[in-house]
Amino acid sequence: MAERPLEGITVVSLEQAVAAPFATRQLADLGARVIKIERPGGGDFARRYDTTVHGHSSYFVWLNRSKESLTLNVKDERGRAVLDQLLARADVFVNNLAPGAAGRLGLSPAELSDAHPRLIPCTVSGYGTSGPWSDRKAYDLLVQCQTGLVSLTGTGAEYARVGVSVADIAAGMYAYSGVLTALFTRATTGVARPVEVSLFEALAEWMGQPAYYTGHSGAQPPRIGTQHPTIAPYGAYTAADGRDVLFSIQNEREWDALCSEFLEQPEVRDDPRFATSSARVANREALNSLVSARFARSGADAVTEVFDRIGIAYAEVNTVADFLEHPVLSGRDRWREVGVPGASVQALLPPVDIAGTSARMDPVPDVGEHTDAVLAELGHSADAVAALRADSVV
Repeated sequence: MAERPLEGITVVSLEQAVAAPFATRQLADLGARVIKIERPGGGDFARRYDTTVHGHSSYFVWLNRSKESLTLNVKDERGRAVLDQLLARADVFVNNLAPGAAGRLGLSPAELSDAHPRLIPCTVSGYGTSGPWSDRKAYDLLVQCQTGLVSLTGTGAEYARVGVSVADIAAGMYAYSGVLTALFTRATTGVARPVEVSLFEALAEWMGQPAYYTGHSGAQPPRIGTQHPTIAPYGAYTAADGRDVLFSIQNEREWDALCSEFLEQPEVRDDPRFATSSARVANREALNSLVSARFARSGADAVTEVFDRIGIAYAEVNTVADFLEHPVLSGRDRWREVGVPGASVQALLPPVDIAGTSARMDPVPDVGEHTDAVLAELGHSADAVAALRADSVV
């Protein structure tokens, strides 16, 4: 087995919550050594979001495998000296500190680049480190609201948040890809370029289609549950046995097959209300009545059997419990056992497979689990470490 792509790369991260930890966990998946700096005592506050995974937070377990945990008070000059030692050896420094905190600590990208020319600083912020909102705190749902995403999600009667931390995930993905790009640039040019990502701008990119639609039509896409705002039929319908099946018509071949083979009403194909994609959207309510009436005559298995036969894509509306038992995950051997303090859990492999190598799937660390080892590696004696611990520096 070849070494992992980022073997030999060291990442130091002053991180908390979701966005930055998601970025650095993916770097760890590829073999990077990630040293996660946590507050002495409680550590990353995401450790206490819930206690559902053998007493540990589901967020923390998801985001922090394969990392080393070092507790360090970086506001203490002795803790800051330890951080400087780490940064002198590191390739990447990631932080998602509160607005202005990195600058107050002397950890701005400019200062870091001057002190450590080969270090790649990566800043994850809420609304950017400059501009009118640079001093605002930002959490995932706040950014979902600010970008307009919440106004698109739900039903006509009620807004809804996206069910996962989509702004954090978007920012974490762009921070991850930005760091990889910066590492490539450093390898090919010798120049280490700082990386910056904000939650707002990451999710703004994901809002591209509704932004164009709204800007050029004068009205934003409607909130219509599982229905699609610009394609019909496209959504979930309830079969006779109470199970929901979502399906999509993407082209005229599928529309013809739906009318002839599923609705069993070939004349509907050329009905002026439904003859084009835009007409079907404009007459969605009437079309939904036809489709719902047909669904009410058959159970979900019978519906999907027809869809399979005529080549129409569909999905049963699974619960999370259904997803955990999904045959694609088991059939493709995507689960691995990962340690957590005092237990172990099943974790999914990262979604990108790189031929000839395997993802790193090491344990989730306890708070400060690696403090003594990291400090000893930096040349601190056991007595010196004990003194730092006595003063709550580590």
